[in-house]
Amino acid sequence: MWHLACRFGRDGAAAGLAAGAAAAAPALARHLPPAAAASTAARPANDACSAGGGCSSGGSASDRASSSAGAGPSSAAAAPGGASPRRAVHIITHGCQMNVSDSELVARLLSDSGYDPRAASVEAADAVLINTCAIREGAEARIWGKLAQLRDVKRARRKEGGDLVVGVLGCMAERLKRKLLDSDKLADLVVGPDAYRDLPRVLEAVRAGAAGGPEAMSVALSLDETYADVVPLRAGGGPAAFVSIMRGCNNMCSFCIVPHTRGRERSRPADSILREVEGLLREGVREVTLLGQNVNSYAYAPPQGGGGGGGSGMDAAASSGAGDGPSCSGGEAAVQREGPPAGADPPGAAAAAAARFYAPGFSSVYAPSSRAGAVRFAQLLSSVAGLDPELRVRFTSPHPKDFSDEVLEVVASTPNIARHLHMPAQSGSTTMLARMRRGHTREAYDALVARARAAVPGVALSTDIICGFCGETDEEHAATLDLLRSTRYDSAFLFAYSRRDKTHAARHYEDDVPEATKALRLQEAFEAYREGQRQLLTLQPGALHLVLLEGPARKGEGMLTGRTCSNKRVVFRDGPLPAALDDLRRAAEAASGGGGGVIGGGGFVYRGPFVQPRPGEYVACLVREVVSGATLLATPLARTSAAAFVAEFGGTLPGRGAGGWVAAAGAAAEAAEAAAAAGSAPRRCEAAAAFG
Repeated sequence: MWHLACRFGRDGAAAGLAAGAAAAAPALARHLPPAAAASTAARPANDACSAGGGCSSGGSASDRASSSAGAGPSSAAAAPGGASPRRAVHIITHGCQMNVSDSELVARLLSDSGYDPRAASVEAADAVLINTCAIREGAEARIWGKLAQLRDVKRARRKEGGDLVVGVLGCMAERLKRKLLDSDKLADLVVGPDAYRDLPRVLEAVRAGAAGGPEAMSVALSLDETYADVVPLRAGGGPAAFVSIMRGCNNMCSFCIVPHTRGRERSRPADSILREVEGLLREGVREVTLLGQNVNSYAYAPPQGGGGGGGSGMDAAASSGAGDGPSCSGGEAAVQREGPPAGADPPGAAAAAAARFYAPGFSSVYAPSSRAGAVRFAQLLSSVAGLDPELRVRFTSPHPKDFSDEVLEVVASTPNIARHLHMPAQSGSTTMLARMRRGHTREAYDALVARARAAVPGVALSTDIICGFCGETDEEHAATLDLLRSTRYDSAFLFAYSRRDKTHAARHYEDDVPEATKALRLQEAFEAYREGQRQLLTLQPGALHLVLLEGPARKGEGMLTGRTCSNKRVVFRDGPLPAALDDLRRAAEAASGGGGGVIGGGGFVYRGPFVQPRPGEYVACLVREVVSGATLLATPLARTSAAAFVAEFGGTLPGRGAGGWVAAAGAAAEAAEAAAAAGSAPRRCEAAAAFG
């Protein structure tokens, strides 16, 4: 590390958390298109903030992981006004990032209703709520196992004269409904993802003796619920947070349960999203991930004629189809079409809408033709990024069809939007894609990848792949392997097909690929993906990255970790760093003229100032090697800001073309680290190395 001889304390306390106060509507209007800005001016300054504000939270979720929302004091927390202690609730989260965000919404709704949602463990709780995932059979199996464990805890507690309420939330609740209450009394209550406002009532009903009865279930799907007026109660104080911008999915892919468990698409009002992000900025958050089941189909049209908010701007015809759709609205039209039907639109409007909202060559079961006047995803993305150049903005999970040229242009032209795009392919075979009802060919997907890489040089791509879907032939599987090798993804999520009831595939196809064949194909797909990923990773040593520091690394004493704008995990040694990138550059450039301070001959000395980097700050890091799969071991050069990094290098992904002084500075830092390890650190906080 740079600083070897001097002790260095953290300079100043972290910024205090804001209480969630909202910015005035006029301040937000400048970020929105005229139609939405007019709507913003008519709304209250902040109808979304509830008393007490909230905490910032980062974090992630996977099919394997579970996490607790609002970990902290247990049931000893006092109720307002000196009342008896509030009943403690422990929330366990399985599944995707949206579930993490939903658990934060649930925590807020419970807190506002007199509960304490911060119980850190089952033992400390009066009620345990499991926010569930239903995307695959394996995900549900883990939740059934957890419910069985909780049943044992409940029985033991009853023997001691106590009790424990066990509830199931989320997608599994929506999919199985009554079955969860009837299955060996494993659950006392069931609440779906659109009914969380009803959860406090359901909890009270169960406490009053309604466990397992009609009052213990609330699973109605909604056409307009977005929870826009609920400020999530976030756990922890990390530099990253999730912000939900839309809910539901209309794509109706034949394998997918999501439209049936999450309902139809509806987009959250843009002004409420911007208010939430501004509140997070005041709390010290430096990275937000915009969330949605189909996040880049976001389109919010302000309600007209006094209608309710939260609509997506979809036309009425597309909202009343028939077929395999979610139960709240009768389903989707089963016929896919290139762009929207013309209907009553002016001549050429349908083609223009398709070209504007969809990637070329992609189609959909629904129409975007009524998005005129709506805040589109590209506009929202630009507006969020425009709130602060130091805020890194990500988004997930998108659909490839909604990567319009407009979206790619916004990503390319806005440095603080992450250089990482998730493009779920599911298969590399055109015939398989047709059975999956994905609305595109392999050629269209390849063309989209090429456009993305041309628009955003160095962009990292990730994908989802399903192996062993109904009727998959050897040739179709081979096409998927070819896609993985030729596209060279930075990361991929690979799964064997898992049949889900109510889906188009469950109704119309036979799950005819043997489980052993699925497992073999999954392994082959993983090997093909890793082959392409390894080729990308060979380009990383010597590359310069802008890393947002998250905190101590999980492994390795004295190591810190963070992520790049291309979503790569980076680890580096803890310790004070040069305070600013331009200070380091000036020292390096002065030394290049043969300046003094030589240690070991022909080098430079950096004498300060130094700072101790803190979570939420950016660090310029030079990659040394790839370790532990795809993790990058780096040499930290200096603390920096995103704006200073972009000004210095012309973007957030300079790669290995950052300039000679960067290599020299990296060599100096590595030499200082080696000297420290050998016990021969230079004096006066100096670090030096040969300047090549």
